[in-house]
Amino acid sequence: MNKNEAIGIFDSGIGGVTVLREILKVLPNENYIYYSDSKNNPYGDKSDDQIHELCENIVNLFIEQKCKAIVIACNTASAKSAQYLRDRYRDIPFIAIEPAYKMVHDYAYNESTLVMATKGTIESEKFNLLYHTYDNHKTILLPCIGLADIIEEGNEDKIKIYLKEHLESYRGKIKNVVLGCTHYPLIQGEIQNVLGQVTFFNGAPYLAKHLQEVLEEKHLINNKGMKATIQFIDSSNDEQKKKRFFEIIKE
Repeated sequence: MNKNEAIGIFDSGIGGVTVLREILKVLPNENYIYYSDSKNNPYGDKSDDQIHELCENIVNLFIEQKCKAIVIACNTASAKSAQYLRDRYRDIPFIAIEPAYKMVHDYAYNESTLVMATKGTIESEKFNLLYHTYDNHKTILLPCIGLADIIEEGNEDKIKIYLKEHLESYRGKIKNVVLGCTHYPLIQGEIQNVLGQVTFFNGAPYLAKHLQEVLEEKHLINNKGMKATIQFIDSSNDEQKKKRFFEIIKE
């Protein structure tokens, strides 16, 4: 590995762009390969073995491209497969997103909390260990089945209908919202419109900082002062997703 090699980032779709935006703030001189696995989206309703296989295929592609680090920007893949991948690929660092529930414990322990995540994340062993370790006993776990798909689709009307149907009953009762899927920050404003004034917790800024620390520790930081290059790959070759991805990056 050398400093000029790219960082691989993958998600089941374009939601991981919210993670890449945070990474770019602290690592603006790196090269990135982003893999959107929209052909197999969503991951949340797949078995552990299926997710392992999908993740391995992506990791092998990144290894072929000589990536120096891999970011798992999908909460479901992180919860189900991060340790599996670390055990199988010991020579490459994996940095994995996870719901920012510990932050609630650290900064807003006594307040009512809603964790929005995929069914796969909420049912995972990794998340349950996190949850039971930091449970503030004022938390509601909400499996948002199908929400990531609607966000991926980009249909604003469907998003508004979904949020009203699933969140309206929590309006005025919730202080904290943990965005436990990387797609959800893309509709943070819409969520706030339904729930009212809430504080959002998102793990992406902390992942970005951790990635920076890992690269520094391994002397892999690219400090050449060049602007980041970003290569986008979509498993279904959807040009519309590519267009939307780069539009979001520029926001």
